[in-house]
Amino acid sequence: MRGGNDGSDNMPMSNDKGFTLIELMIAIGVTGMLMAAVYMAVNSAQRHSSGIERKVTAQQDVKPALNLMAMEIGMVSYNPTATAGIWVTPTGNCMAASPNQSYRGIQVATANSLVVEMDIGPNGNGDGMLGDPNEVIRYNFDTTSQYITRATDCGGAQPFLGDVPTKTRAVRVINNTLNIPVFRYFDGTGAEINVAGLPGAIPTIRRISITLAVETENVDPNTKQRRRLIYSTSVIPRNHAISQ
Repeated sequence: MRGGNDGSDNMPMSNDKGFTLIELMIAIGVTGMLMAAVYMAVNSAQRHSSGIERKVTAQQDVKPALNLMAMEIGMVSYNPTATAGIWVTPTGNCMAASPNQSYRGIQVATANSLVVEMDIGPNGNGDGMLGDPNEVIRYNFDTTSQYITRATDCGGAQPFLGDVPTKTRAVRVINNTLNIPVFRYFDGTGAEINVAGLPGAIPTIRRISITLAVETENVDPNTKQRRRLIYSTSVIPRNHAISQ
């Protein structure tokens, strides 16, 4: 005889349950928020890295330029042979004697332009005349194109800091935008020489301040603006103070 109907002959019912639609929607929403947070973190890190890269690139352009300017300007009026009438007019072929010999190795001095002369000769000891390479150097700030040029021995001006706008460049020079002169001049007492008194006051120059204000050519992805940097140094042209 069959036993009683106690349910022992029936298949056991499963207690497992699947996800409800609401649970799936919550899971998808949480996952989406996590993915968005990760994306924002990665994107922020990339923008920060890009901003640092632009700053480093700008520094790599500006610092060497400032160091070279300081070194060359520091050699101004170097005349180891004490030759009289050695200084030249910084135009043409750079061979005509300057009518302003009292200006010595600083034949042009303005807020945005400076011409320095030195008799370094082929071996650094001088030869009593100017005409060897890099003995006459002109720095000029082109306020329109926002770059500084360097010309040697009355040759053509070459881009020195901040290339011409039509080419790729890391920085643009913005001294004029910030109303900061590239060159400032001081006498022996430390008083600043008004550029209106130049070139007549050139013989009294005892210190030259160089300031390079630049901004990155590309916009910083974080601030949506160009990053600005300002570097400066002072040069004491010791040879310029020597009476000859």
